[in-house]
Amino acid sequence: MAVSYRTVIVDDEPLARERIRTLLKRHPEFEIAAECADGPAAVAAITRMSPDVVFLDVQMPGMDGFEVLRAIVPRETDRPGEKDEAGARTGEKIKSERTPAIIFVTAYDQYALRAFDSNAFDYLLKPFDRQRFERTLARVSRQIETEKRDHLSARLEALVRALQPSPRFLERLVVRTAGRVTFLKAEEIDWIEAAGNYACIHTGAEAHLLRETMAMLESKLDPAKFVRIHRSVIVNLDRVREIQPSFHGDAVVLIRGGKRLPLSRSYREKLHQHLGA
Repeated sequence: MAVSYRTVIVDDEPLARERIRTLLKRHPEFEIAAECADGPAAVAAITRMSPDVVFLDVQMPGMDGFEVLRAIVPRETDRPGEKDEAGARTGEKIKSERTPAIIFVTAYDQYALRAFDSNAFDYLLKPFDRQRFERTLARVSRQIETEKRDHLSARLEALVRALQPSPRFLERLVVRTAGRVTFLKAEEIDWIEAAGNYACIHTGAEAHLLRETMAMLESKLDPAKFVRIHRSVIVNLDRVREIQPSFHGDAVVLIRGGKRLPLSRSYREKLHQHLGA
Protein backbone atom coordinates (compact mmCIF):
# COMPACT_ATOMS: atom_id res chain seq x y z
CA MET A 1 0.00 0.00 0.00
CA ALA A 2 1.42 3.38 -1.07
CA VAL A 3 2.24 5.91 1.64
CA SER A 4 0.11 9.03 1.56
CA TYR A 5 0.46 12.23 3.57
CA ARG A 6 -2.56 14.49 3.72
CA THR A 7 -1.21 18.03 3.29
CA VAL A 8 -2.58 21.53 3.90
CA ILE A 9 -0.96 24.68 2.46
CA VAL A 10 -1.51 27.95 4.35
CA ASP A 11 -0.30 31.27 2.91
CA ASP A 12 -2.03 34.57 2.22
CA GLU A 13 -0.03 35.01 -1.02
CA PRO A 14 -1.44 33.08 -4.04
CA LEU A 15 2.00 32.86 -5.68
CA ALA A 16 3.49 31.35 -2.53
CA ARG A 17 0.76 28.68 -2.42
CA GLU A 18 1.30 27.98 -6.11
CA ARG A 19 5.05 27.58 -5.56
CA ILE A 20 4.54 24.91 -2.89
CA ARG A 21 1.82 23.21 -4.95
CA THR A 22 4.12 23.04 -7.99
CA LEU A 23 7.02 21.60 -6.00
CA LEU A 24 4.74 18.97 -4.48
CA LYS A 25 3.67 17.67 -7.90
CA ARG A 26 6.85 15.59 -8.04
CA HIS A 27 5.80 13.90 -4.80
CA PRO A 28 2.36 12.35 -5.24
CA GLU A 29 2.59 10.83 -1.76
CA PHE A 30 1.90 14.35 -0.46
CA GLU A 31 -1.81 14.71 -1.19
CA ILE A 32 -2.95 18.35 -1.08
CA ALA A 33 -6.17 18.29 0.94
CA ALA A 34 -6.69 22.06 1.21
CA GLU A 35 -5.21 25.48 0.52
CA CYS A 36 -5.96 28.35 2.90
CA ALA A 37 -5.34 32.07 2.50
CA ASP A 38 -5.80 33.13 6.14
CA GLY A 39 -5.53 31.91 9.71
CA PRO A 40 -9.20 31.21 10.56
CA ALA A 41 -9.63 29.16 7.37
CA ALA A 42 -6.47 27.23 8.25
CA VAL A 43 -7.73 26.38 11.75
CA ALA A 44 -11.05 25.18 10.31
CA ALA A 45 -9.39 23.06 7.60
CA ILE A 46 -6.83 21.50 9.91
CA THR A 47 -9.48 20.73 12.51
CA ARG A 48 -11.78 19.16 9.93
CA MET A 49 -9.22 17.23 7.87
CA SER A 50 -6.62 16.19 10.47
CA PRO A 51 -3.73 16.46 7.98
CA ASP A 52 -0.33 14.83 8.34
CA VAL A 53 1.62 17.86 7.13
CA VAL A 54 0.93 21.60 7.18
CA PHE A 55 2.96 24.22 5.32
CA LEU A 56 2.20 27.25 7.51
CA ASP A 57 3.06 30.84 6.60
CA VAL A 58 4.15 32.91 9.60
CA GLN A 59 3.27 36.43 8.44
CA MET A 60 -0.46 36.64 7.73
CA PRO A 61 -2.79 39.55 8.52
CA GLY A 62 -5.35 39.16 11.27
CA MET A 63 -4.24 35.75 12.55
CA ASP A 64 -0.61 34.81 11.99
CA GLY A 65 0.98 31.38 11.87
CA PHE A 66 1.85 31.38 15.58
CA GLU A 67 -1.80 32.01 16.50
CA VAL A 68 -2.90 29.21 14.16
CA LEU A 69 -0.47 26.90 15.91
CA ARG A 70 -1.82 27.81 19.33
CA ALA A 71 -5.36 27.21 18.11
CA ILE A 72 -4.75 23.70 16.74
CA VAL A 73 -2.61 22.27 19.54
CA PRO A 74 -4.91 20.61 22.11
CA ARG A 75 -4.95 22.25 25.54
CA GLU A 76 -6.03 20.88 28.91
CA THR A 77 -8.30 23.89 29.42
CA ASP A 78 -10.38 23.14 26.32
CA ARG A 79 -14.07 22.54 27.02
CA PRO A 80 -16.59 21.17 24.50
CA GLY A 81 -18.83 23.84 23.10
CA GLU A 82 -16.49 26.79 23.60
CA LYS A 83 -15.31 28.71 20.55
CA ASP A 84 -11.94 30.27 19.93
CA GLU A 85 -11.13 33.44 18.00
CA ALA A 86 -11.19 31.50 14.73
CA GLY A 87 -14.74 30.28 15.37
CA ALA A 88 -13.69 26.64 15.77
CA ARG A 89 -15.07 24.74 18.74
CA THR A 90 -12.25 23.96 21.12
CA GLY A 91 -13.77 20.59 21.94
CA GLU A 92 -13.34 19.63 18.28
CA LYS A 93 -9.62 20.39 18.01
CA ILE A 94 -7.16 17.88 16.65
CA LYS A 95 -6.62 14.86 18.86
CA SER A 96 -3.04 14.27 19.93
CA GLU A 97 -2.67 11.23 17.70
CA ARG A 98 -3.47 13.39 14.66
CA THR A 99 -1.17 16.29 15.42
CA PRO A 100 0.34 17.39 12.08
CA ALA A 101 3.95 18.01 11.23
CA ILE A 102 4.26 21.79 10.93
CA ILE A 103 6.64 23.27 8.35
CA PHE A 104 6.88 27.02 8.87
CA VAL A 105 7.27 29.25 5.82
CA THR A 106 8.67 32.71 6.48
CA ALA A 107 10.31 35.57 4.63
CA TYR A 108 12.19 36.77 7.71
CA ASP A 109 14.86 34.67 9.35
CA GLN A 110 14.20 36.35 12.70
CA TYR A 111 11.14 34.11 12.94
CA ALA A 112 13.20 31.07 12.04
CA LEU A 113 15.22 31.69 15.17
CA ARG A 114 12.19 31.48 17.44
CA ALA A 115 12.62 27.92 18.65
CA PHE A 116 12.04 26.40 15.19
CA ASP A 117 15.04 24.11 15.19
CA SER A 118 14.30 22.74 18.64
CA ASN A 119 10.52 22.35 18.42
CA ALA A 120 9.13 22.71 14.88
CA PHE A 121 9.53 20.04 12.23
CA ASP A 122 11.28 22.37 9.85
CA TYR A 123 11.05 25.81 8.30
CA LEU A 124 11.46 27.21 4.79
CA LEU A 125 12.97 30.66 4.43
CA LYS A 126 11.54 32.51 1.43
CA PRO A 127 12.66 32.45 -1.31
CA PHE A 128 13.61 28.77 -1.06
CA ASP A 129 14.89 26.63 -3.92
CA ARG A 130 13.92 23.11 -4.98
CA GLN A 131 16.90 21.54 -3.20
CA ARG A 132 15.93 23.06 0.14
CA PHE A 133 12.31 22.01 -0.38
CA GLU A 134 13.37 18.44 -1.23
CA ARG A 135 15.41 18.21 1.96
CA THR A 136 12.41 19.35 3.97
CA LEU A 137 10.14 16.73 2.39
CA ALA A 138 12.71 14.01 3.01
CA ARG A 139 13.00 15.01 6.62
CA VAL A 140 9.25 15.11 7.10
CA SER A 141 8.73 11.71 5.48
CA ARG A 142 11.46 10.15 7.57
CA GLN A 143 10.30 11.57 10.86
CA ILE A 144 6.60 10.89 10.34
CA GLU A 145 7.43 7.26 9.78
CA THR A 146 9.86 6.94 12.67
CA GLU A 147 8.41 9.19 15.37
CA LYS A 148 5.29 8.40 17.32
CA ARG A 149 2.41 10.85 17.14
CA ASP A 150 2.70 11.73 20.79
CA HIS A 151 6.25 12.89 20.05
CA LEU A 152 4.91 15.23 17.39
CA SER A 153 2.29 16.54 19.78
CA ALA A 154 4.90 17.13 22.49
CA ARG A 155 7.10 18.96 19.96
CA LEU A 156 4.30 21.34 18.98
CA GLU A 157 3.18 21.89 22.56
CA ALA A 158 6.77 22.85 23.41
CA LEU A 159 6.77 25.31 20.52
CA VAL A 160 3.50 26.86 21.69
CA ARG A 161 5.00 27.36 25.15
CA ALA A 162 8.14 28.92 23.62
CA LEU A 163 6.03 31.35 21.60
CA GLN A 164 3.82 32.46 24.48
CA PRO A 165 4.41 36.13 25.16
CA SER A 166 5.90 36.97 28.54
CA PRO A 167 3.42 38.55 30.97
CA ARG A 168 3.41 42.32 30.68
CA PHE A 169 3.37 44.21 33.97
CA LEU A 170 3.08 47.91 34.65
CA GLU A 171 6.34 49.75 34.14
CA ARG A 172 4.86 53.11 35.02
CA LEU A 173 1.67 54.59 36.47
CA VAL A 174 -0.15 57.68 35.25
CA VAL A 175 -1.59 59.86 38.04
CA ARG A 176 -3.92 62.74 37.17
CA THR A 177 -4.57 65.37 39.82
CA ALA A 178 -5.82 68.95 39.53
CA GLY A 179 -5.22 69.11 35.80
CA ARG A 180 -1.68 67.79 36.17
CA VAL A 181 -0.43 64.42 34.89
CA THR A 182 2.37 62.68 36.79
CA PHE A 183 4.25 59.64 35.49
CA LEU A 184 5.61 57.28 38.13
CA LYS A 185 8.01 54.47 37.34
CA ALA A 186 7.02 51.25 39.07
CA GLU A 187 10.54 50.89 40.45
CA GLU A 188 10.14 54.24 42.24
CA ILE A 189 7.22 52.99 44.35
CA ASP A 190 8.02 52.26 48.00
CA TRP A 191 4.61 51.03 49.07
CA ILE A 192 0.91 51.40 48.33
CA GLU A 193 -2.00 51.69 50.75
CA ALA A 194 -5.75 51.61 50.23
CA ALA A 195 -7.55 54.95 50.66
CA GLY A 196 -11.26 54.37 50.15
CA ASN A 197 -11.92 54.15 46.41
CA TYR A 198 -8.33 55.19 45.75
CA ALA A 199 -4.84 53.80 46.21
CA CYS A 200 -2.17 56.01 47.77
CA ILE A 201 1.16 55.54 46.01
CA HIS A 202 4.16 56.38 48.18
CA THR A 203 7.41 57.36 46.45
CA GLY A 204 10.01 58.74 48.82
CA ALA A 205 8.54 61.78 50.58
CA GLU A 206 5.70 62.11 48.07
CA ALA A 207 2.27 60.47 47.99
CA HIS A 208 -0.05 60.25 44.97
CA LEU A 209 -3.71 59.26 44.83
CA LEU A 210 -4.72 56.90 42.05
CA ARG A 211 -8.32 55.86 41.42
CA GLU A 212 -7.66 52.13 41.38
CA THR A 213 -8.48 49.18 43.62
CA MET A 214 -5.77 47.29 45.46
CA ALA A 215 -6.77 44.04 43.77
CA MET A 216 -6.44 45.58 40.32
CA LEU A 217 -3.07 47.14 41.13
CA GLU A 218 -1.81 43.84 42.55
CA SER A 219 -2.72 42.08 39.30
CA LYS A 220 -0.94 44.72 37.17
CA LEU A 221 2.32 44.92 39.14
CA ASP A 222 5.12 42.39 38.76
CA PRO A 223 4.54 39.80 41.55
CA ALA A 224 8.30 39.18 41.68
CA LYS A 225 8.76 42.80 42.83
CA PHE A 226 5.52 43.79 44.56
CA VAL A 227 3.75 41.75 47.24
CA ARG A 228 0.57 42.34 49.17
CA ILE A 229 1.32 42.12 52.88
CA HIS A 230 -2.07 43.28 54.19
CA ARG A 231 -5.50 43.68 52.65
CA SER A 232 -4.75 47.40 52.42
CA VAL A 233 -0.97 47.39 51.79
CA ILE A 234 1.30 46.42 48.87
CA VAL A 235 5.07 46.75 49.32
CA ASN A 236 8.02 46.94 46.95
CA LEU A 237 10.23 43.99 47.97
CA ASP A 238 13.38 46.00 47.23
CA ARG A 239 12.42 48.39 50.04
CA VAL A 240 11.97 45.75 52.75
CA ARG A 241 14.67 45.95 55.43
CA GLU A 242 13.29 43.93 58.31
CA ILE A 243 10.33 41.91 59.57
CA GLN A 244 9.51 42.33 63.25
CA PRO A 245 7.06 40.11 65.20
CA SER A 246 3.97 41.73 66.63
CA PHE A 247 0.92 40.55 68.59
CA HIS A 248 -1.36 37.60 67.79
CA GLY A 249 0.80 36.23 64.95
CA ASP A 250 0.86 39.48 63.02
CA ALA A 251 4.10 41.31 62.26
CA VAL A 252 5.52 44.64 61.12
CA VAL A 253 7.50 45.24 57.94
CA LEU A 254 10.16 47.90 58.27
CA ILE A 255 11.08 49.51 54.94
CA ARG A 256 13.83 51.91 53.96
CA GLY A 257 13.17 55.33 55.36
CA GLY A 258 11.90 53.87 58.64
CA LYS A 259 8.23 53.39 57.73
CA ARG A 260 6.55 50.52 59.59
CA LEU A 261 3.86 48.63 57.67
CA PRO A 262 1.43 46.01 59.02
CA LEU A 263 1.96 42.39 57.94
CA SER A 264 -1.09 40.22 58.54
CA ARG A 265 -0.89 36.48 59.20
CA SER A 266 -2.72 35.62 55.97
CA TYR A 267 0.00 37.27 53.86
CA ARG A 268 3.02 36.44 56.02
CA GLU A 269 3.94 33.13 54.41
CA LYS A 270 3.68 34.60 50.92
CA LEU A 271 6.07 37.41 51.84
CA HIS A 272 8.55 34.97 53.36
CA GLN A 273 8.50 32.89 50.18
CA HIS A 274 9.29 35.93 48.05
CA LEU A 275 12.09 36.97 50.36
CA GLY A 276 13.48 33.45 50.52
CA ALA A 277 13.05 33.38 54.30
